[in-house]
Amino acid sequence: MASTENEIAIDLFPFIRTYKNGTVERLMHTPFVEPSPVNNPTAGVCSKDIKISPTVSARIYLPNKALSAPNHISNKLPVLVYYHGGAFCLESAFCALFHNYVNTIVSKSQKLIAISVEYRLAPENPLPAAYEDSWAALNWVTSHANKQTQPENKDHWIVQYADFEKLYLGGDSAGGNIAYNMAMRVGLKKLKGDVNIYGGFLSHPHFWGSKAIRSEVTNNREEAWLSRIWRAVYPDSPGGDDNPVVNPWAEGAPAISGLGFKRMLVVVAEKDEMRDRGVEFVEFVKNSKWDGVVELVEYESEGHCFNLFNPDCDNSKDFINRLVSFMG
Repeated sequence: MASTENEIAIDLFPFIRTYKNGTVERLMHTPFVEPSPVNNPTAGVCSKDIKISPTVSARIYLPNKALSAPNHISNKLPVLVYYHGGAFCLESAFCALFHNYVNTIVSKSQKLIAISVEYRLAPENPLPAAYEDSWAALNWVTSHANKQTQPENKDHWIVQYADFEKLYLGGDSAGGNIAYNMAMRVGLKKLKGDVNIYGGFLSHPHFWGSKAIRSEVTNNREEAWLSRIWRAVYPDSPGGDDNPVVNPWAEGAPAISGLGFKRMLVVVAEKDEMRDRGVEFVEFVKNSKWDGVVELVEYESEGHCFNLFNPDCDNSKDFINRLVSFMG
């Protein structure tokens, strides 16, 4: 009888394949790249990697000119905690795609310190592992806010330059979903350092649900691409596609009024399969009792995460300018 251990268990071409023997084959990824040291910054930005815990690490970005500023106290910078995308199963804070992207944001701003979080990926580490890692990373960052809560592995860039009155969360696709869920947790639990989140951006956020909305395809919902991805990355998801972490307006979801942002920017693209969910999310927020300010920006004739895959186009440049202005 032929062995079945090399048979495909889950085929999510062109993203990943998993095999019955437990092997995971990532079909789409960009190579890892080294950070840009102080003596060789890229576009005026230096970066470094730090281990936060046994399962969590991060890459930290700082404008090179901040290091030469004569007075650290008067040159505090807004802080961005960034969560990379990749359907919860691809890419890394250390890969070329997201390194170049975060580096560009900090380079364009020159007034921002960014912490790009490396969380565990599914399916080897199914959700909620990425959420737990992301929460741990956020608390590690905010623990720098005062001497009483600073961790043993504190980072001196964060201590010297971070302005915790201007703390932002952000992410693209799955990262946008994570940023949203971290903001919801902040509404329920205090962060270390007793820090509040000032604002956040959700770029092409990964939201979904069992019932089609707007122009979404209604037939054969269980075999829809996003449903298949969700089952692969969170096979034990309570509520399936209607788990509140992926469907914010599902029955039983926590009240959106607890969202821990004061300001929020949501970006969608006309040709993105997730576009309607992003638009519906903004309407849901506007009609809730949340007392913050939300802005929706839509790019016509663009697809999912165009800002990552085509960074030199005019819309991508406009996108970066909007992010920098939002966190300015």
